[in-house]
Amino acid sequence: MGAAPMWSAKCTYLTQVAHRFAGLDGSDPEPVVVKFFGIFFFFFQCNSILGNIISTSVLSSGKTEVYTDLSDADMAKCGSAYCPAQLISSSNITETAEPSASADDIENENFKTDITKIYIIAGIYLVCSISAALIIAFFVDPLTRFGEDERKEGKEKLTGRQLLVATFRHMKKKNQILIIPLTFWSGIEQGFFGADFTAGFVTCAYGVHVVGRVLIVFGVCDALASVGFGFIIKLVGRVPIFILGACINLAVIIVMLTWTPTASSVAVVYVLAALWGIGDAIWQTQINALYGVLFASDEEAAFSNYRLWESMGFLLAFITQASGVCVLPKLILAIFLLAFAMVGYLLLELMERKEARSSHTN
Repeated sequence: MGAAPMWSAKCTYLTQVAHRFAGLDGSDPEPVVVKFFGIFFFFFQCNSILGNIISTSVLSSGKTEVYTDLSDADMAKCGSAYCPAQLISSSNITETAEPSASADDIENENFKTDITKIYIIAGIYLVCSISAALIIAFFVDPLTRFGEDERKEGKEKLTGRQLLVATFRHMKKKNQILIIPLTFWSGIEQGFFGADFTAGFVTCAYGVHVVGRVLIVFGVCDALASVGFGFIIKLVGRVPIFILGACINLAVIIVMLTWTPTASSVAVVYVLAALWGIGDAIWQTQINALYGVLFASDEEAAFSNYRLWESMGFLLAFITQASGVCVLPKLILAIFLLAFAMVGYLLLELMERKEARSSHTN
């Protein structure tokens, strides 16, 4: 509930400032909007680096945890074969279980973590959140300094209820309908990585202490790519970048489907995390910027829709994980959702180009 208004406000703020800057500079707003979002997501993804340095330090502090060294045969139950339901069922087994219990009923010790360390991490993150809120409140300039009052002059000020109605009315627009699958995919890919990849490919096979290191690699690649693509879009345009993001995700998913973790192949999870981070950078920066370009005069309703459908993707990813759905069917579903998202996006681009040609003709 807190993230929804915060992210909508962030997107609106960046879009307005970028358009204002483009107007003063006399340049095309689209690459400026992309660059602004790229800079934002560079610093945003740095939280993945700093946050996981904190979590790794806390989890590795004090008494050294004993993690189970699984054999390659045991690791065959991880990766795409991982099922959260197995972990749920094994947690109900008592220490006095009969010796004849099957191997499938043996609990994976790699998921055990000292609860005190969890509380320490949560406390550190809470302090960081409060500090961030105070910094925004005291140091971020309001939009009124960038001509927001003049832009909205003559427009009726909408109430909260009217903004809610405007958000749902915005869904009727063709551009919004076509971009919904891509926005939904953005939530799916983030949720899958955070819930299923870290559990099935990292914690299950190599232990929870490795998760932080993997996420640091993810964050570094995501942060650098966020800034990099902000400049690359000037050279190649946004369509090749979106296609690159889809190809990267598809390639990683295919590897996940065909590869089984082994003790000697731990480096593979770092490579997969790095590639997924590059793909995530494309979706985060480019989709946000696309909303800012397509709906420059209706940012509030547009970015409310963005957050709504992205959150729906998050919801599906985490609900299926909590319900014990195995990784394999979710990987297959991800391929279909990615394809559906790209079809909608390419149709949107075709419509935009047709409208641009007709406007030039007239």
